[in-house]
Amino acid sequence: MRKLFPLFLTFALTLAAANFKLYLKDGSWQLVREYKVEGDHLRYYSVERSDWEEIPSDLADLKRTEAEAATKKQSFDKQAQQLADEEAAAKEERAEIRKIPRDSGVYMLENGELRIFKLADAAVKTNKGRQVLKYVTPIPLVAGKSTLETQGEHSENVLHDPRPEFFLQLSLEDSYAIVKLTSQKGVRIVERITVAPVVNEIVEERDLVPSFSKQLTDSGLYKIWPQEDLEKGEYAVIEYNEGKIDARIWDFRIQ
Repeated sequence: MRKLFPLFLTFALTLAAANFKLYLKDGSWQLVREYKVEGDHLRYYSVERSDWEEIPSDLADLKRTEAEAATKKQSFDKQAQQLADEEAAAKEERAEIRKIPRDSGVYMLENGELRIFKLADAAVKTNKGRQVLKYVTPIPLVAGKSTLETQGEHSENVLHDPRPEFFLQLSLEDSYAIVKLTSQKGVRIVERITVAPVVNEIVEERDLVPSFSKQLTDSGLYKIWPQEDLEKGEYAVIEYNEGKIDARIWDFRIQ
């Protein structure tokens, strides 16, 4: 039904555009489908009465009639083009969705070809050392500051498009974002973590990239892309549950 709606709308617009006002010099008008001047008489098809009628041609204000009809046609053509563009975009989007696996993860289409991003290894670094992040069981933390890191100063996933579009199939109903990573010796910082004493409240700080996102399917497939061109540097698409330190990380580098 959703696919047929643009066709119904186009049909309705076509019918509306086919009818126009035939103005008379006294300021009144008739809604007509067409008209033709025959000598000193003007014949028109009345939409109201569904029949041909005739009046003296010098009673008609054809200049006003033609000017308004031209404006109406221009508006109709613009709306029809917008509908055509929207339908083309929707068709392209449906084709993209069919190429994306239903397995959780991050994907990209490059010239129509699927690119699959590998889930990055991550660890939490405290003043007592590093603990590998496990997504099924949270890491016990003591009060203080720590960082969530991924290995290496640079990602192996090099992208040249400064405004990449990612497809994210969520594994859970979690939050997601594009974040900028901070390179340090041998690692990249994904987020900074603070555990408050006594209450053990966890605060996670990330360098979020302003992004657009769109849900594509009911099964949790989303598209996410930056609002502006990304500068050269290290980034990641992450899926996370706030306050749980369980981010799943798919890193990339803009070069």
